Amino acid sequence: MSYIRYLPSRAAERRDTSPLSSRTGERRDTSPLSSDIDGRRHTPLSSRMSEQSERVSGNTIPHVSPDHARVRRTSGNALPAGAITALLAVVFAACAPPAYVPPTVIAPGQRIGVTPSSDSARKFFDSLAVERRNDVPRKPVTDVSVAWMDIIRDPTLSRLVDIAVQQNRNIQIAVARINEYRANVGIARSAQLPGITLNASESANQVALGNAPPTSYRAARITGDLTWEVDFWGRVRGGVEAANADLGAQDAAQRAAVLSLVGDVASGYLRLLELDQERIIAERTLSARRSTLEIARARFAQGLTSELDVRQFEAQVAAPAVTLAQAERALAQTEHNLNVLLGQGPARVPRGLALNQVVTALAIPDSLPAALLARRPDVIQAERTYAAAMARVGVADAARWPTVSIGGSLGSQAGVPTGLFGSQTKVYQALIGVSFPLFDNARLANVSAAARARAEQTRASYEGVALNALREANDALIGVRTARDEAVAQATQANALRQALELATLRYQAGLATYLDLLDAQRSLFGAELALSQAQLGELTSAVQLYKALGGSWVVRP
Repeated sequence: MSYIRYLPSRAAERRDTSPLSSRTGERRDTSPLSSDIDGRRHTPLSSRMSEQSERVSGNTIPHVSPDHARVRRTSGNALPAGAITALLAVVFAACAPPAYVPPTVIAPGQRIGVTPSSDSARKFFDSLAVERRNDVPRKPVTDVSVAWMDIIRDPTLSRLVDIAVQQNRNIQIAVARINEYRANVGIARSAQLPGITLNASESANQVALGNAPPTSYRAARITGDLTWEVDFWGRVRGGVEAANADLGAQDAAQRAAVLSLVGDVASGYLRLLELDQERIIAERTLSARRSTLEIARARFAQGLTSELDVRQFEAQVAAPAVTLAQAERALAQTEHNLNVLLGQGPARVPRGLALNQVVTALAIPDSLPAALLARRPDVIQAERTYAAAMARVGVADAARWPTVSIGGSLGSQAGVPTGLFGSQTKVYQALIGVSFPLFDNARLANVSAAARARAEQTRASYEGVALNALREANDALIGVRTARDEAVAQATQANALRQALELATLRYQAGLATYLDLLDAQRSLFGAELALSQAQLGELTSAVQLYKALGGSWVVRP
């Protein structure tokens, strides 16, 4: 299975936040060209195109009816209704927030991975790999495009990842933060509809007018009041778009946390398998060297060898014992770290497949499409942050235009509460107001300039994140290939030294070789087997890094 399924897309009103299909607020915009905040044109990350509706920042341009757009010339003749309509449409379009599409960072068709620099070395490594596959029976993997988690086929690792995603405290914090941003979207949307409040009051009053004696009266009042800002210029809509983009960025941050957690759990689990293998190697070597020591003691008792041989073999017995103690300590520490990731106290972590079984099932292509990087959570987060900044540019621009407000109240007022809602107590008020920022010492102009500067920063940050993702993916893919070559070479060396030790042991027992030959063969094989175990772990760890660098897998799921 691919653990991209653990990266839930929970942002409201958002189904595709990838730069391949960008959106502003509630509108997807996949035009091949986009305008940045300075009017420059960019091509989006992917060449996928879709037809755009005739909108400005996700909102249809208002249509002004000719019947309501008639004005009189000074000569008494009416201006053409079509001219008034076109003029108002141009004004509305000019005031609308800027359209948003992310800039191009990775060219369409670009691939991750390069051709090996040395063809002769490649043929050599491939020949070694063929020989090693013939050494151990292996179940062939025919579909090299499946995700890394599918290749592992270790149900134990899958269960551990399930537990970690459900119980890890950092993931719980990220989910709660998403709920906060979802509430912020609701706050921003509330301004799109009229607000109605119910007000009630009772008061005792006394007023004095001129020389007349003061007049006292009581008043009881209950009204329903309505307030609404008509969003002609898109200020409120821009706020909603920004809030939605912020929610998308936070959702991507939560997915990044899950992706990192999955990678850490997998790396820790594979480290446990490698330490288990080191322990087996140390125990096997310790047993073999103890047997050799017994042979040396028997030969010494028969006068066939010297006491020096016995002492040398005794010293060699201690080396695997040291490795065994170190492996036990590292196992306990690795399990403790894994338990923290799993959100539980110290406990033994179950095992599934052995390390060599996991390695033999691993198959990764040498080249991958760079378009996969658009799914990386950090790329999506940076793109959504840029979208939010662009939406706030529109909000800042709209604040420089007149604010049109509609308000009113309807209710009852009487001298005492018992008289409310009687005849002649009805009160109401209806109003429309326009507020125009005439002179503010360039404050709003500077607010707009600051918003544009922040958008420039987020655009550069997005491009930097995308380029870094491309670098990490290339590094991870070449790391997998070279780690695989290293493991094949180490396996060849260990296989040859294992056969050499068998020959050295037979020759020593027959008296045809000295103890130094046997000691050298034992030391060489022990070191080679430990190095092979580390190389196998390196190959699998490189696969984990590739899994994370590509945002979850190298498979495009339908």
